[in-house]
Amino acid sequence: KTIPIVMMGGGLDPVEAGLVESLARPGGNVTGLTLLSTELGGKRLELFKEAVPKLARVAVLYDPANPPSVLEVKEVLPVSARALGLTIQPWEVRAADGFEKVFAALNKQRPDGLYVVAGPVMNANQKRIAGLALKSRLPSVGNRGYVDAGGLMSYGADEANSYRRVAYYVDKILKGAKPADLPVEQPTKFELVINLKTAKQIGLTIPPELLARADKVIK
Repeated sequence: KTIPIVMMGGGLDPVEAGLVESLARPGGNVTGLTLLSTELGGKRLELFKEAVPKLARVAVLYDPANPPSVLEVKEVLPVSARALGLTIQPWEVRAADGFEKVFAALNKQRPDGLYVVAGPVMNANQKRIAGLALKSRLPSVGNRGYVDAGGLMSYGADEANSYRRVAYYVDKILKGAKPADLPVEQPTKFELVINLKTAKQIGLTIPPELLARADKVIK
């Protein structure tokens, strides 16, 4: 409890998780960043629909053992899906050996797109998921690492900017500041990344107006 910890938060709400007392005054030995990845689910879904106008049924890949993933699938995405006129179909994957089986079942149902919920199991298997989605010619959306691994697109906090902020916290603590007094920051910079190479491979034309808004295009 005395070693200072600087977090680079995933989708976890640090207050709800009991890591800090409040964002403004953490009060303990933990501070840093929260990435809001769970709350961004709605915006991610909205951009996905823009990229794939015929999107109606979305398969959602998640790990039920990861609490932020469950929150996103059960509470965040259904609200956005209803507003966008989409149907979401959750698919559970608990370990690396479960992907082939899930994709075999998915291919029989033929959803219009795949939404990959970030979490330890998904993040460790991004290349495999992107490869299976490509093989199934399935447009897919996930986090930044996923689009770099070959997924179609991602939307989320600008991670490079977040890492720079982590360095700021470390510097402050090394100079004597207490984590308890350093407010937890929420991201202010977000990025939309589109993998045009993947779009071409699955025969998808990304609307030019969405491409123009992308912060990065992988060709």
